[in-house]
Parts: sequence; C-alpha cells; structure tokens
Amino acid sequence: MSFKFKLRAPLEPTESMGVEYDLVIVGGGPAGLTAALYSTRYFLKAIVITERIGGCLSEIHLVDNYLGFPSISGTELVEKFVTHISTYGVPIVVDRVTEVTRNGSFWIVSTEMGRRLKTRAVIIAIGSKRKRLGVPGEDRLIGRGVSYCAACDGPLFKDKVVAVIGGGNSALSSSIYLANICSKVYLVHRRNSFKAFPVYVEMVKSNPRIELFLNSIVKEIIGEERVEAIKVLNVVEGRESVVKVDGVFVEIGLEPDKEFFKKIGLEVDDSGHAVVKPDMSTNLPGIFVAGDAAGGPYKYRFEQVIIAAAEGAIAADAAFKYILKTKASTTQSIF
Repeated sequence: MSFKFKLRAPLEPTESMGVEYDLVIVGGGPAGLTAALYSTRYFLKAIVITERIGGCLSEIHLVDNYLGFPSISGTELVEKFVTHISTYGVPIVVDRVTEVTRNGSFWIVSTEMGRRLKTRAVIIAIGSKRKRLGVPGEDRLIGRGVSYCAACDGPLFKDKVVAVIGGGNSALSSSIYLANICSKVYLVHRRNSFKAFPVYVEMVKSNPRIELFLNSIVKEIIGEERVEAIKVLNVVEGRESVVKVDGVFVEIGLEPDKEFFKKIGLEVDDSGHAVVKPDMSTNLPGIFVAGDAAGGPYKYRFEQVIIAAAEGAIAADAAFKYILKTKASTTQSIF
C-alpha cells in the first residue's frame, strides 16, 4: 500500500533498544491506530509496530457503514487514519513482533528485525488472519488463481469467471465488487441462507452476473499451473459438480493468532481469541488486547471497523490509567 503522505522514518533496531516507552501498540489496523491517537491525548510516549499498515481494512474495496463516510475504500480510510495519526508524531514502524516478555515492572517487546522495546504497557491489536478452506489444490494454487483478497487481486480477473466461497459480509461484498469486473461470479455457501447484512443479500440476489450455489461446499480446487475449476458438493442432495472458473476467492472468515497469544502467556477462549475484561485488559497486568483479536465472555463479536476503533480507544484509556498507577507505585517505592 502506498500513501500520499510521508510517515515518520522507521526506527533502526539500534535506535529503539535504548528507548523507554509508556506504550507499545502492536498492530496498525483501526484498533491499533485509534489507540495511537488516544495515546497522544494522554501525552503518552507511544509507538506502533505493525506488519501491515491498515490491517485487513486495507483489503476492503468499499466501506459504507463508517460514520461520516457514506462510501470510501478501505485503503482511502486507512490513509485518512494514518494522516491523522502522523500529525501527532507517533512513529509507525513496519516490523513483526515475535515476543513480549516481562522485565520487572516493564515489558520487553522483541521484533523480527531485532528491535527490543522497553515499555510500561502493551496494546495488542493484531486482528485476525484469513481462514483457509483446507481442500486439495488450495495451497498449491495460491497466487495462481487462489486469492484471499478481492480488492487486491480482483482486477487481475477482468472479464473472467471466478468463484467466491463464503456467506458473510466479506464474501457477499466481494461478490458484488467482482461482479463489476468479472463476466461471471459463482457464490458458494454451505448454508441455505446468508448471515450478511440484508442490503448485501439483496444486492447479490438481484445481480445477474452472480450465480448462487447454496447448501454447497468446495471439495477441491482443480488446476495444473493455474486454477481451472472447482469441485462443488451439494450437501443436501449429495450431488457433485465440476464448475469451470479462472479464480477462487476464499472469504470464509478470520481466525486469531492463538499460538502468539499462548507464547506470551495470554489466556485464550475456545476460539483462540485473547480473553479480555470490559476495559480490554487481560490476565497479564499491563497487556491489553483490542479489536478482532480480543475475545472471552465480555467480548461482543461484531467484526466492524467502528467496533475495533472503539475498543482501541478503550484500551488506550485503560492503559493510561494502568501506567499512571505503575508510575505512582514506582515513585513511592523510592522513598
């Protein structure tokens, strides 16, 4: 992704090792960027470490439910977010956090590029990663017709035939987007009804370029050098069919980075999301989790940009109060 503005220059590993932060924000999607914004309101010394600026939001071709923006692409919305953040001078560094360990009253955030950041609190807002179908042909044909991002790869299939797998908002919105580019879109969903917004359902059903395969699952993605077809099973009728397509877009949901959470020592729920309290705090004092990565009994699952942003703000406020408390206790212990 390229932005029209210039981000603050990334810190070199040697520059960051001796720096002490109030707050390290892991993740640069709506939750992480909102947390960064609120950290400036509390005059916290903060930094954002992210693998991808914007997270999954940067892959969405159309956002039409974020207040104040009736119709905007995910990339454009991310650009506005980061432009806002950049006016406050919060560094945004592209790197991958590999470990978070305790060091007295501080946390040490280690990265793939060799950074070791000392901080009083951490907000983890790494979102989730795309689920895979787990069928024959999928792994072998990734990048050769199999995609997980319609906004990224859709233009490569102009006037071609594609299949979209899934039944949620992302699957239906991707189908609508692809129908403007491709000659035909097959939407394959394992149930008879959709769990997406009704407006998307109506748009899909009324689009002549979109053909529905309901009560159906993909058993195999077929092709030698590139995707050539998919094998579809109707689970109600027990009937298999081979459908010729040039591309397959997998939109079956997201899953959290459970292994990363466990490595840190975070408690996770049955789905692998980090368990949080209403203030986004976790079982580890000083570590907060916001956005799609958060879970547990207090988490209301509704994967929307506005929800992630709100949780980022809550996490920043809770982290600020935690930092004040730890600084006060450190000062008292000196005397």
